[in-house]
Amino acid sequence: MRVVFMGTPEFAVPSLLVLLESGVQVVGVVTQPDRPVGRKRILTPTPVKAAAEKHGIPVLQPERLRRPESVEALRALQPDLIVTAAYGQILSKAVLDIPKLGCINIHASLLPQYRGGAPIHYAVMNGDAVTGVTIMYMAEGLDTGDMISHVEVPIEDTDTTGSMFDKLSIAGAQLLKETLPELLAGDVQAVAQNDAEAVYSPNISREQELIDWNQPALSIWNKVRGLNPRPGAYTIWNGDVLKIWSCAKPDSIDASAGRARRAAGTVVAVSEAGVQVETGEGLLTITELQPAGKKAMDAGQFARGGQLTPGTVLG
Repeated sequence: MRVVFMGTPEFAVPSLLVLLESGVQVVGVVTQPDRPVGRKRILTPTPVKAAAEKHGIPVLQPERLRRPESVEALRALQPDLIVTAAYGQILSKAVLDIPKLGCINIHASLLPQYRGGAPIHYAVMNGDAVTGVTIMYMAEGLDTGDMISHVEVPIEDTDTTGSMFDKLSIAGAQLLKETLPELLAGDVQAVAQNDAEAVYSPNISREQELIDWNQPALSIWNKVRGLNPRPGAYTIWNGDVLKIWSCAKPDSIDASAGRARRAAGTVVAVSEAGVQVETGEGLLTITELQPAGKKAMDAGQFARGGQLTPGTVLG
């Protein structure tokens, strides 16, 4: 069985390793081109490329897989099956038609919920208690193909998008391991998605990263952990960006009851626990922040230095 794997970030590496351990012949890997990384802009291979080269697998890195020469290079590998996981490009019909067993995708959500490029971010930002991984056949639409298998993964209060990325990466690889025998035997009972239930998760915009302090404390807490570690939630302080990396989960009881409320975004108190801020509903305590040009730091320690005092309004 000849298989081509397509993937780019660390999320996809465990799935590639499952294929290598399964006994199928991985005849090629397709990943995004090397990109400059870090302040020194060092050209760096993707995690999937690094894993593929470690195992002696040929690697293709087309800037655009839709180009005729890229399609022909892929066709020359003669894959029976294409497996993708967070590849980062939409596959054209010409590519989808190449393997006789089709193309499958390991998608980090419980489809049809969170189709699109940022399913993990939205699951955490929306305060979902459960998300998961779906393996599906790929179609021309955005994550619209028939579903082959899925697994649920709980989201804990301590989770961020970063920790869920790791959990779902492992869950996806395990699901692929369990599903692969049925795929190779042609014994798959795929189920069509209900498009009426579809929810989309487009890539995070810069506007979404800005904290709206008029929102309830719980919503802001979910946003902060949903944007951690990338791209990060932020507010404005003294005209500069102030990144907010973590907050304590707000009390379920409104802590503003029986006290004078201030404008949303006002720093109410500073303590060892952090910086307490008024929101549209309740108080929220920032525990880790990052001023412009500095490293992330403990919020209480930063504020006790006199740089962020009660009465300060964050925008």
